Amino acid sequence: MATPPSSLPNDMPAAGAEAGGPAFSPLYQQIKVLITRSLQAGEWRPGEAIPSEVDLAARFRVSQGTVRKAIDELAAENLLVRRQGKGTFVATHSEEKIQYRFLRLMPDDGELVSAQRRFIDCRRLRAPAEVARALQIRAGDTVVQVRRVLSFHERPVILDDIWLPGQEFKGLTAERLSDYRGPMYALFEAEFGVRMIRAEEKLRAVAAEEGSAELLAVAPGHPLLSVERLSLTYGDKPVEFRRGLYNTAAHYYRNELS
Repeated sequence: MATPPSSLPNDMPAAGAEAGGPAFSPLYQQIKVLITRSLQAGEWRPGEAIPSEVDLAARFRVSQGTVRKAIDELAAENLLVRRQGKGTFVATHSEEKIQYRFLRLMPDDGELVSAQRRFIDCRRLRAPAEVARALQIRAGDTVVQVRRVLSFHERPVILDDIWLPGQEFKGLTAERLSDYRGPMYALFEAEFGVRMIRAEEKLRAVAAEEGSAELLAVAPGHPLLSVERLSLTYGDKPVEFRRGLYNTAAHYYRNELS
């Protein structure tokens, strides 16, 4: 377990620093950085409660209101979860409301139901140049490639090709993926210590090629939505590159803009 910092680090301006300079950072933002560092270091595991606002205020030698504002932002970013009357907990992909946070596909006729997963392949190979660039590793470094189909109501809807850096995912096999009952991202954080914090996506319309058409039970040339996702962990480090092909015949891609 990491040794917790007792106060503000030397490279951060204190509350009385000059507000007009470009290096100024509000005090609650400094506390937010410190809490994030503790999360990244594994001081509090996914699903565990963090110390109370009072305890954190004493630890960082700031007011409880400053800590509360920092926690508010971390909760808005889905790094922490507040539970009325219970405290604040480290967010985990095991929680039902977070499981599909990165999946924006919705059925035309109701709420998204749990997907049935079929893993087609899981193998270790040398990273192709494009995958290496996305994951910020060297071409030829080891990656884990996972291919799976997600079905809803026993109808295949999503074909995923997923690449993961081999260093972070040693020991990942098709058996471990198939045997794990929860979401794949929950497995990643529970067994490999890799938490997906945020993601960037690129969408485009494509026509189904013969191989993908067969796996999605559609005719070659059928229109599909291609979703290319780069998932990042703490410090904006890329830890997953994914290409998904979505059959949107009975689904639509939903996003909220603000």
